[in-house]
Amino acid sequence: MVSKESESQYVTFALGEEVFAVEVEIVREILDYEEAFKIPNGPDYLLGLRDVRGHGVPTIDLRLKLGLSRTVPTPHTRVLVLDIPLSDRLLTLGMVADRVFEVVPFQRDQIEKAPDIGTRWRSDYIHGVVRRDTGFVVIIDLASLLSASDTVMFSSAA
Repeated sequence: MVSKESESQYVTFALGEEVFAVEVEIVREILDYEEAFKIPNGPDYLLGLRDVRGHGVPTIDLRLKLGLSRTVPTPHTRVLVLDIPLSDRLLTLGMVADRVFEVVPFQRDQIEKAPDIGTRWRSDYIHGVVRRDTGFVVIIDLASLLSASDTVMFSSAA
């Protein structure tokens, strides 16, 4: 029997052909995609504000933040509403994904360190990778991905 301490639950999602994951604990809800209210002078990856139960939530196109092409919404496109713990507060953020797959448990010993070479992304915000029959799942550390200026901008936008 596997102990709960030796595994963690993750929500898996796709950006293009790549599969990513975030810890299920930070996922507040998953919503159908709808256009965000545009915020003037924001970076290209900041789509704008999304109304989530009466609160304006800054929403990003993670594809653009990672240097990929802009998301083209389809019927499968979703917004993950995340509560990301930062050093001094909790940041609520919407993140657009091409498709959300499932909640899956990964054994802690399955999670490999991010390779320093051979990836298209900086590895400092990759928590780890998990090998699966269908390829790799990249676990993203969103707190590391978002710069200090990003978090200040998102807080003021909301």
